[in-house]
Amino acid sequence: MITLAFYLFAISVCVAGFMVVLSRNPVHSVLWLILAFLSAAGLFVLQGAEFVAMLLVIVYVGAVAVLFLFVVMMLDVDFAELKGEFARYLPLGGLIAIVLMAQLGIALGAWESAQDAEALRAVPITGEAMNSHAIGNVLYDHYMLPFQLAGLVLLVAMIGAITLTMRHRRDIKRQDVIEQMHRDPAKTMELRDVKPGQGL
Repeated sequence: MITLAFYLFAISVCVAGFMVVLSRNPVHSVLWLILAFLSAAGLFVLQGAEFVAMLLVIVYVGAVAVLFLFVVMMLDVDFAELKGEFARYLPLGGLIAIVLMAQLGIALGAWESAQDAEALRAVPITGEAMNSHAIGNVLYDHYMLPFQLAGLVLLVAMIGAITLTMRHRRDIKRQDVIEQMHRDPAKTMELRDVKPGQGL
């Protein structure tokens, strides 16, 4: 059953990766990307790395891919212009792809497995805590200060992004609660005695 699940997730990752590149509709590409992330998370679960699988689902599927989907669906993108730009930069993209494939070939050609790798894979994992629990214990015990500092850096980055993207338009009326609370009714209201049959 584990072997069947592995081949199912692996084929799903490969097919979804190809469809991300080959899909003509950007929305379909993002949906295929989400499927690729979920399938990769399933592969991590089969390998016993459930913490990495949860990170993949929460961060990439829950944030990045959904953000891509909303950006693609909400922005008015001219797909004909995008295709023209794609054809324009196709030689440069092909050159970069060749360089990346050469680097992968060099890395795989120089790959050497450790002599005791097979023996270590055969040894069952012993211990009461799962790897997510062990990572949590180390993260919140030995690396508590760096973890808090990393959270502070992310908070500052989020505030900076909101500040940079916020635009104040002068042609829009905005509510000023302090001004509304401190205004004088005698100055803001005017009573007029309108005679019968007479307009304002």
